[in-house]
Amino acid sequence: MYDGFLKVAAATPEIRVADCEYNADAAADLMGEAASQGVRLLVLPELCLTGYTCSDLFLQESLLDGARKALLSLAEVTRGQNMVTVAGLPLSVKGCLYNVAAVLCEGRILGFVPKSNIPNYSEFYEARHFHAAQPMNTEILFEGRKYPFGTKLLFSCRQMPEFTLGVEICEDLWVANPPSIGHAKAGATIIANPSASDETTGKDIYRRELVNGQSARLVCGYIYADAGEGESSTDLVFAAHNLICENGSILAQAHRFQNEMVISEIDVRKLTSERRRMTVWKADLGDDYRVIDFDLDMEKTPLTRFIDPYPFVPGDKADRERRCEEILTIQAMGLKKRLKHTRCKNAVVGISGGLDSTLALLVTVRAFDMLGLDKKGIEAVTMPCFGTTDRTYNNACRLVNELGASLKEVNIKEAVTLHFRDIGQDMNCHDVTYENCQARERTQVLMDIANKSGGLVIGTGDLSELALGWATYNGDHMSMYGVNASIPKTLVRHLVRYCADYSEDRELTATLLDILDTPVSPELIPPQDGEIQQKTEDIVGPYELHDFFLYQILRFGMRPAKIFRMALYAFDGVYDHDTILKWLKTFYRRFFAQQFKRSCLPDGPKVGSAAVSPRGDWRMPSDACAALWMDELDKID
Repeated sequence: MYDGFLKVAAATPEIRVADCEYNADAAADLMGEAASQGVRLLVLPELCLTGYTCSDLFLQESLLDGARKALLSLAEVTRGQNMVTVAGLPLSVKGCLYNVAAVLCEGRILGFVPKSNIPNYSEFYEARHFHAAQPMNTEILFEGRKYPFGTKLLFSCRQMPEFTLGVEICEDLWVANPPSIGHAKAGATIIANPSASDETTGKDIYRRELVNGQSARLVCGYIYADAGEGESSTDLVFAAHNLICENGSILAQAHRFQNEMVISEIDVRKLTSERRRMTVWKADLGDDYRVIDFDLDMEKTPLTRFIDPYPFVPGDKADRERRCEEILTIQAMGLKKRLKHTRCKNAVVGISGGLDSTLALLVTVRAFDMLGLDKKGIEAVTMPCFGTTDRTYNNACRLVNELGASLKEVNIKEAVTLHFRDIGQDMNCHDVTYENCQARERTQVLMDIANKSGGLVIGTGDLSELALGWATYNGDHMSMYGVNASIPKTLVRHLVRYCADYSEDRELTATLLDILDTPVSPELIPPQDGEIQQKTEDIVGPYELHDFFLYQILRFGMRPAKIFRMALYAFDGVYDHDTILKWLKTFYRRFFAQQFKRSCLPDGPKVGSAAVSPRGDWRMPSDACAALWMDELDKID
């Protein structure tokens, strides 16, 4: 439960219809198994203590008495399990029969939630036996004690208030206004749904989309426990289609027609963070809901859920290619609008033979094609200097020619050498001044060429560089439109790869592949034996780590210790403890210190959910202190 990770499960016991004692034992076995695996919330199916298919047996006192005894035995089983269990049963209240979910914890019945929507169509005849829930909460007498009873009950963990549970039952989800909407607005981060949804052809697809969509709509975790084998097959078959979803992502899903337990971890703190970020999220702080508190021991939850080490890059090839095409189109459309608005028929791109400038040139070519402009109006400028290698120079020249743009070469060695003399910079001192003088000279050249042609300078810097401040202020930091401004480095590589894979020009493909194979470098330090000596990732750290850190910070505001823990899982076997901690400290230190560069970024199109534009997603004081974040990192063993 530390860091907000709540281990949850949806399980289907193999029951016997109307055999309450047997069903209680089957449920107890699953509860023991779940507790042994560290589960803190277990959801069992609708009416699982009797069976959903009891039909007119629901009107028999013997069955109702058996369900009552079964519930009491389950409540006792929960003692010492450090787990909340939700189980379904029929319950008679003041002469009316209700389909309810009982919430159990540490030997106690916390409350009863009755079903609101009673289906009575097609194969469903629930209205023959059950009453719909009344709109107001009340208390009922059960076994000599009073218990909360109603649809507006929430169950909240004292030790981790972000874990607040709401319950709806089966059909409640399938109606136009599900109770879970009110639960979430009242503060529920987890919705449990004990269900008995019979199986028909294609229904599983709709059910999966419905459950997952509701988790996204409500920014919540949703646990759907379905009835399965053991129910009567007189007219219906149940497939035990158990689902665990989190804000539009399926974390775990059962194999249909196999009674089984699915387990995963829902990140309830991420959910609350996402709700805070979305100012359109409307909480309902009225007093019509009753909150029942319970206690759980706080323990570190071993993670079994998949933590994507590359959150910006889809793992599935088809999804990745679709995403690449979409992003390239967004980038090109943004540039197209800027060119059209300014009536520019020329663009200037500094081309180095590296990934970022390659992507910028590819996007510019797309924009020119969209506008029907002559690609010769794209002035691709290569500016060799002290650190330029033959490989990057030749790749830059080939790329421009293969794309049909205009190649212009401006060797800046003499200009930079003269500038060194003017400011008293020692040529043999390869410090930050040595590097930045070259970067600013290149930007000046691009700006002045753009003035001569009446064009726009297209920026090449990417999101990862902007986050780290790995850009020369008023050098490559500046442009007239930054097409890569919200593209992280890990995604830049895939965009260029996509263009290589789908190019019909073999020579262009070969050039792009060689660029992809070239180490990332600003090439501001002289090479040795013709090879690049200044490798960016040796200096600031692996971009795959930094992009992982960046995503968790920008999207979810996660604290450093949690990001570190997640990175250990995501990059297990790739980076060790000390390496991850070292570069995470580097990221925070640079992220805070370099905000002044991001505060004055040029325009550029947003393509994903994480960006650092000072006009959009990220507005941060340039002088904010990083002490809170660094202190937390310093405490990590």
